Amino acid sequence: MSLSIARVVLPIYLDQKFDYLIPNGLFPVVGGRVFVPFRKKILLGIVIELVNESKCADNKLKSINKVLDSNILWSESLYSLLNWCSQFYQYSLGKILYNALPTSLRKGKPAELSILVWQLTDIGKKQLMKDFGRAVIQAKVIKMLALGDLNHRVFIDSGISISVLSRLRKKGWIHSLIKKPVISPWTKCIETGEDKIKLNKEQVIAVETVINNQIKFACYLLEGVTGSGKTEVYLNLVKYILKKGRQALVLVPEIALTSQIINRFRKRFNVPVEVIHSDINDSKRLNSWLSARDNISGIVIGTRSALLTPFYNLGIIIVDEEHDISYKQKENPCYHARDIAVMRASKENIPVILGSATPALETLYNVSIGKYHHLTLTQRAGSSVAVKNKVFDIRGVYLKSGLSPLLISKIRKHLNNGNQIFLFLNRRGFAPIIMCHECGWIIKCKRCDAYCTFHQFSNEMHCHHCGSKRSLFCKCQDCGSVNLITVGVGTEQLEKKLEKIFPNYKIIRIDRDSIHKKSTLDLVLKSIYYGEYQILIGTQMLAKGHHFPNVTLAVLLDIDSALYSSDFRASERLAQMFIQVSGRAGRANKMGEVILQTRHPEHPLLKVLLNKGYPDFANIALQERKLAMLPPYTFLTLFRAEEKNLKLVKKFLIGSKAYS
Repeated sequence: MSLSIARVVLPIYLDQKFDYLIPNGLFPVVGGRVFVPFRKKILLGIVIELVNESKCADNKLKSINKVLDSNILWSESLYSLLNWCSQFYQYSLGKILYNALPTSLRKGKPAELSILVWQLTDIGKKQLMKDFGRAVIQAKVIKMLALGDLNHRVFIDSGISISVLSRLRKKGWIHSLIKKPVISPWTKCIETGEDKIKLNKEQVIAVETVINNQIKFACYLLEGVTGSGKTEVYLNLVKYILKKGRQALVLVPEIALTSQIINRFRKRFNVPVEVIHSDINDSKRLNSWLSARDNISGIVIGTRSALLTPFYNLGIIIVDEEHDISYKQKENPCYHARDIAVMRASKENIPVILGSATPALETLYNVSIGKYHHLTLTQRAGSSVAVKNKVFDIRGVYLKSGLSPLLISKIRKHLNNGNQIFLFLNRRGFAPIIMCHECGWIIKCKRCDAYCTFHQFSNEMHCHHCGSKRSLFCKCQDCGSVNLITVGVGTEQLEKKLEKIFPNYKIIRIDRDSIHKKSTLDLVLKSIYYGEYQILIGTQMLAKGHHFPNVTLAVLLDIDSALYSSDFRASERLAQMFIQVSGRAGRANKMGEVILQTRHPEHPLLKVLLNKGYPDFANIALQERKLAMLPPYTFLTLFRAEEKNLKLVKKFLIGSKAYS
């Protein structure tokens, strides 16, 4: 007997299941999508159960409008993980499932793989014997297609732009069509590239430890100093997994890091490598998602959003730079990708590797209680050399946009030697505060009450907390004075000052204001690598994982706020950022130097970090956390309320104390 009622969850904040009648001729499946009426809208829902009875009378139930899937979208283990996310993060299951889908599937598009293929037209075939003159790239496209139809991605990987293909299509020489891909059995033809790098003893131990555990669930912290060859360990583990016919998921914290790690994996392995992050278009993201599910791709590399991708036969999860704050999603649904990666590995019964030069204190705590295994790499691989750390005490020193005279002299010395320098300032904009010089009034965000940052390029005030923007006031809103001053330094201001001090050197600023697309960032990073710019200014966007062989000086500016922040994790993040920034200098065979400007050179945690390194710093920081009863020794819950009426917000938050 067929079941007559579908129990559905919807992408709404109410964590509730809704029953719908199944009309004759429709056959929904558990774990599949349906369109259903909800109030005055038609929403996409996920069927979680098929039943014969409902608590509501049949005459009060609405019917399903449309069934979109004939097969379940997630495996049993992945669906179980999504259920766990809903319970652990206290977020509706409907919202969790909805957000786990690519945008195209949320819009109701079929969950079937398709590819864009280009082919020559009859007119195009006649062009083969003609002279293209300066249109060299157009000639290349025609000659490539003369050998047969080609996937759109082949042209993109060859550096041929969409505009070239569009021009040829307008001429009527080529045309495109959508096809179902021919699935090639990559599991039978894994040809790895030549292993040019021989593993050292520590790397061999790390690889063999994971392999000898029979590739079942275990969490490994791979702690390796900057330049110790963690990626080479990843590559060797993935090689073993691929030879077993299983797939690999590699997570990186930032879109900026995907290109270089993708290149490493594609050079090493002759298997399809898919990329998933927020900067790719909807159709490409869907194809990558489906390729992993249908076993067309062997490796998926992506940011935190790639974590919930379905796989045909997942064999390992690697979380590179596991300590990075970018793995934490601050918008709803809030979650931490590192923690979900460990839980997913547990449910899939596969190993998970957490790689970092500066592990999160939570991760080190889990190692100390025996929950995670600890693998260490202490030797810098290749030609990398250790850097020299120096502290510049700036108490009582006149600064020019955050630069001390001694630092300016040091920068000039490195530039005169033909090297590049990197200045790290983790604050976008021109100045973090606009203040009235008469009464002390400060411009705040109208939405969240945080201080607004002045952006000179757009002449606007931006809230870096909630994202709102407002025009710059001409006068104080309290006393009416027009004497408004900037307080503090941002990357915009630093760039302008350096242009005046070093007019003969090319300067590049890299932050989210100057770089909007990954493609733009890739071009900029390439130009930096080849020495087109001598002075690099950047936020954490530039501090992570990039290889700049000519950078010999790295500088950290304005770090003191982290030493006395109300955020108990601030000092930990400062230490991690210090090690990361240090890793940008001395990457090749040149001696590197790292300078930290501070008004608190005697701060105990700072002294430990500089003199003894991150492990000793982490041990002391963990002891402080334990004494203060802070995570990882306890749990903290954030109650956040949003409402236009401030009285209602206060009433809710005061009432929430009853649950503590």
